[in-house]
Amino acid sequence: MNCVVIDDDKLSRKVVESYIERTDFLTLGASYPSAIDAINNIKKNEPVDLIFLDIEMPEMSGMEFLNSLSTPPQIIIISSKEQYALEAFEYDVTDYLLKPISYSRFFKAVSKANKRYKNSEAFVQDKSEIFIKSNSSLVRLNYHDILWIEALENYVVVNTYQEKYTIHFTMKAIEEKMPSARFSRIHRSYIVNLSKIELIEDNSVVIDTEAGSKSIPIGKSYRDKLMGDINLMTR
Repeated sequence: MNCVVIDDDKLSRKVVESYIERTDFLTLGASYPSAIDAINNIKKNEPVDLIFLDIEMPEMSGMEFLNSLSTPPQIIIISSKEQYALEAFEYDVTDYLLKPISYSRFFKAVSKANKRYKNSEAFVQDKSEIFIKSNSSLVRLNYHDILWIEALENYVVVNTYQEKYTIHFTMKAIEEKMPSARFSRIHRSYIVNLSKIELIEDNSVVIDTEAGSKSIPIGKSYRDKLMGDINLMTR
């Protein structure tokens, strides 16, 4: 999630910036000492998913800043006073943090924001297909036809029943693009379509292909995640 910090208190800004840097699913896009600076610069930079916003600032308050946004991203209020909480939640802010902020309280708030973010991404991407670039064309692939995705140096290979498509993508980037309800990363080099798994044995999954069965290894650090992704019935 791309984040922006808006706070006239330099020390408070630095604390939030350091917390963002310690959190692997957050990226600090910019930090502003005033809401006016933010308004003049945010639209020029990359899209913003989450704003950490102070309330009491000179020239333009946090509430005035919120009123200026037609389609605000998620907002986490950071304030030294509780009195604005009720008004803040009327703007559907994600959370309200009181200064001084501990990392544990910060992490709780951003975890809530990340859950909202993933849910909104899943809603946007909850379609049955994806387009990938093949030579100079865009090829439409139905998710149901994708068997597994495999890393190949600086590329990934998308394997379907009929074809293989090699595209210039990282595994991390394509993992973020694929709907997590359908696909699971089971190894640093493999993402599989959960609906195509026929068998899980020892440290591998088996997928049926046109040419026969394909055995794909399960990385030790991914096994627990896979067990959570599948509909497991055991005793």
